Amino acid sequence: MTSQVYRERIRQLVEPVIESEDMELIDVECLKMRSRWVVRIYMDKETGITLDNCSEISNQVGDILDIHEVLPGSYTLEVSSPGLDRPLVRDKDFMKYRGCKVHVRVTEKLEGIRNFRGKLVDFCEEEGKKVLVIDITGKTYRIPRDMVVKANIEYEIVTQA
Repeated sequence: MTSQVYRERIRQLVEPVIESEDMELIDVECLKMRSRWVVRIYMDKETGITLDNCSEISNQVGDILDIHEVLPGSYTLEVSSPGLDRPLVRDKDFMKYRGCKVHVRVTEKLEGIRNFRGKLVDFCEEEGKKVLVIDITGKTYRIPRDMVVKANIEYEIVTQA
């Protein structure tokens, strides 16, 4: 099986647990290393994630992964908040963070660009396809959702004059 299959299986198993604790599953990563797997769970909630939240979910998720024997061999489990540069993975993430500065990488160049850094103006449907609308210093780009390889919030440092 591929890491994508493991990732989806883990998502299905752990999302109800995380939601039962009034948190939201943001993303799951499954990486095959030389001798073991690394499973990363990113979660969030309105008031922010605490170390206690991570510890509690880590214990529950570890038990679930062990019981269901999702991964072949040993694994390391990492549970954390998505951080300041939080990934935008689901459609609802793109909707929620409209108006924010983002970094989007696409599968192939659009208008000569592969990495877009700008303001996420909209996430909408055009001609039956989902599209990100990004403004980069006054120029608007329309990026098909299915071309997005990776997208993150771009953390902005605000300085006072």
